[in-house]
Formats: sequence, structure tokens, C-alpha cells
Amino acid sequence: MSDVSIRPFAEGDWAAVLAIIGEVVREGETYVYPTAMSPEEARATWIEAPPGLTVVAEVDGRVVGTAKMGPNRPGHGDHIGTASFMVATDARGSGVGRRLAEWVVEWHRREGFEGIQFNAVVASNERAVRLWRSVGFEVVGTVPGAFRSPRHGRVGLHVMFLPL
Repeated sequence: MSDVSIRPFAEGDWAAVLAIIGEVVREGETYVYPTAMSPEEARATWIEAPPGLTVVAEVDGRVVGTAKMGPNRPGHGDHIGTASFMVATDARGSGVGRRLAEWVVEWHRREGFEGIQFNAVVASNERAVRLWRSVGFEVVGTVPGAFRSPRHGRVGLHVMFLPL
């Protein structure tokens, strides 16, 4: 795949981002979101307000991925960040997820976060677990059977952490 560029979400990106969310959520294998999310629910879930940020990944002017990031918890927990990522089906395995991951880690560093916590990485999502480990995340715990995978049945949800 050509060079992947990352930039902040703009209103004109919504149709492409919604299409990616729709693909990922309908698969039912990587997010706990309901498979029948309305566009309004998807927008409220995905588009972050400051101090968070939503970005898109583009290749040749086409939005092929998106990520959202910000504090994992408010108040006394806002020094630890979190993020979520989605990549269009036809762009998976081409480096889009890695580019988004690297960008998000650097954003958290620039913003002064002390670590990044992923709250619910589906254990059977081996590609994502491998990617997060390759950029330095560790599984710090797993909630057994917390995710109902259409393909694998009940699987664990990993909590992953990267100290910054």
C-alpha cells in the first residue's frame, strides 16, 4: 500500500468513517459495540471531543482507517490515555493499523500522558494483539469469557498497557 497519512478527523470524513465502523461492528469479532449501531450512536461513540482526538488514515486520498484517543478515565485517572482503532476490510494487513498505532503512541507522548491502557482487546483478535505487543504493549490481565465472538464463542478480553 502507498504511504499512509494521518490527520485529524474532518466533518467531510464522516461517511467514510461510518462505513468503516459499520464493517467492523457488523463482523462482531473485535468490538463490544452492538452490531446494529445507528449512525447517531456510532458518531457519539467514535468522535472524541477535546482533550481527546479522532483521526483518519488516508492512502491516495481515501480514508482507510480511523482511531480515537484521549484520557482513559477522568479526574485522577486522566494521566493514562486510551485509544481505539478501525481499519477498512480491504486495507487490513497493509500497514495502516501499524501507522495508526505509532501515530497514536506519539500523540500520547506529546500530550504528556504517562501510559496507554487498552481496556478490552479481544483475545481471539490475534492480529491486533500481535501489533500492540510489537509496539510495546503488554497484557496485564484478561477477563475470561467476557466477549461473545460469533466465530470463537466466549473468549477473553485483554487489558493491555504501554508505559510512556
